[in-house]
Amino acid sequence: MAVAMSAPAGFTLTTRYLGALPLAGHFAGRMGLRRLLDAWVPADDARLALDPAVVIAAVVANLAVEHRPLYALSEWAAAYEPSLLYLGEDGPGLLNDDRVGRVLDRLFRADRGSLLTELMVGVIGEFGIDCSQLHNDSTSVSVHGAYKAADGTPAAGTPTPAITRGHSRDHRPDLKQLVFILTVSSDHAVPLIYRLADGNTSDDPTHIPTWDALVKLTGGPGFLYVADCKLASEEAMGHIHRGGGRFITVLPRSRKEDAAFRAWMQATGRPGPRRTARPAPGSASPTRCGPPARRRGPQRRDTASCGCTTAASSCVTPPPAPGRSRRACRQSRMTWPGGCPPRGSGCAPPRRCTPRPRPPSPTPAPVAGSGSP
Repeated sequence: MAVAMSAPAGFTLTTRYLGALPLAGHFAGRMGLRRLLDAWVPADDARLALDPAVVIAAVVANLAVEHRPLYALSEWAAAYEPSLLYLGEDGPGLLNDDRVGRVLDRLFRADRGSLLTELMVGVIGEFGIDCSQLHNDSTSVSVHGAYKAADGTPAAGTPTPAITRGHSRDHRPDLKQLVFILTVSSDHAVPLIYRLADGNTSDDPTHIPTWDALVKLTGGPGFLYVADCKLASEEAMGHIHRGGGRFITVLPRSRKEDAAFRAWMQATGRPGPRRTARPAPGSASPTRCGPPARRRGPQRRDTASCGCTTAASSCVTPPPAPGRSRRACRQSRMTWPGGCPPRGSGCAPPRRCTPRPRPPSPTPAPVAGSGSP
């Protein structure tokens, strides 16, 4: 916003508001955003008052700095230095929502997949992004309205996702939605690729096309693909394995491999999710046992697993160390003499505990010459 202020004769003082636009413009320049937009969304119509690349760059800057709606884009741009948005003095007034909407329609009809691939390949090389480990997840994007025309029918030969009801991560089953799938790098969580899917799409079939796109983007299957338990399907894991890739996922408890693995750990004595002490027969050395497993309903204390010191058990619960939690104090209470914690244990005595009487502290003798009576 230009503001004329008092200045010496022959000079004019003008104030321009910059904000964070110089910083956003610096990184957009390193990414080559304007060059790519000029190549993939060209200004092929003489009736255009503004180049599509200029309009889209202004929308990107608005999203990065303040996130104003399209109808307020002109008012937002008028407050800044026009050259930072590649606009002339009258350029902010041309950023009305109708013009911006038509330019976004041009961007939709362009080859956005190739545009994003070329953009991210340049970003990876320019900023040195480490793509050895990539993380994938999806979420739902809720919308308000009927969206009757958004039924998945291709528009101008371009596939479109269907806005419909599905499993809502926002806990709004009354709203229609889209499924947004994003993959980021473990190196500073830089977004690499995204996909929009129908609102009722499950995560299981999305990993194969996502992994194929990542192979094309990074130039090979050498990265580690990390995803949630929906990746643990025979089709998806087999596809990545046959392609020479690696992955990490969570194995659901419902799969038979999980039961077989737990049975194998218990049979071989391997450490598993629930640690159980198995002292050797005839061994007199004490073994530290963990807390008993939590079960629903009434519980029965088992002296062989609760950590009690008994003649029939070799489990010995160590005395609580300083800073122990309340749960650790409760579990160790039954080994305390009289139910009272020892001094320096870091545990508060329970209500039913009768503390041992402490010996009275000796009264210091008066010092000669101190003036005391």
